[in-house]
Amino acid sequence: MTLIALANPSRFHALAARVLPWLAGATFVAFVVAGVAASYAPDDYQQGATVKIMFIHVPAAWLGIFAWVLMSAAALGTLVWRHPLADVAAKAAAPIGAAFTLMCLLTGSLWGRPMWGTYWVWDARLTSVLILFLMYLGVIALWRTIEDPARAARAAAVLTLVGFINIPIIKFSVDWWNTLHQGASVLRLGGSTIHVSMLIPLIAMLVAFTFLFITLHLAAMRNEILRRRLRTMMMLQADAAA
Repeated sequence: MTLIALANPSRFHALAARVLPWLAGATFVAFVVAGVAASYAPDDYQQGATVKIMFIHVPAAWLGIFAWVLMSAAALGTLVWRHPLADVAAKAAAPIGAAFTLMCLLTGSLWGRPMWGTYWVWDARLTSVLILFLMYLGVIALWRTIEDPARAARAAAVLTLVGFINIPIIKFSVDWWNTLHQGASVLRLGGSTIHVSMLIPLIAMLVAFTFLFITLHLAAMRNEILRRRLRTMMMLQADAAA
């Protein structure tokens, strides 16, 4: 089956139905492996066991950003290429991205309390991630406010592309400004600064959470396709009755 064939919502729905059970199983196995690896990770010599919040905080931050990048690509698909599944992908990703961004903020606050002495500071990284969460809420509200899916998709696509400017700000805020938040420690030119005993569990958690995101996103896309079919059927019945 080609990628062009998958542009058909019916074919995509059928393929997702076959793939989802396998993805769910892979997600479960990945979390078991990552959980065992994280349990054997040593405590930090300064932060103690608190450092293990990293195994949830970092994947949540990564997926909160990734979801908006995915939505931005889908927005281009909606506005430029008129791809029939682009707006479905964007709408399905928004609540999931919002959930992971909220998880990032909450775990970051719990981590910051013993490290910084407070749950929240108006740090550049923290503030830009909070803005990302608010933009997620704005996109979700926009989808729910506009009843026509086509008009809602175009409006949400424009807002998503405008909000994309916040992504590089989140990434480079610790380099551009003097912030409390630490700099990059996994993906950096000089190599990771995290010891391998913590890096391997962290990568395992990143893989597990990514599998979870893909599983939830495909399931949400299937539900959205079914929701639109139901809406179309109800409109046809209403027209026939009129």
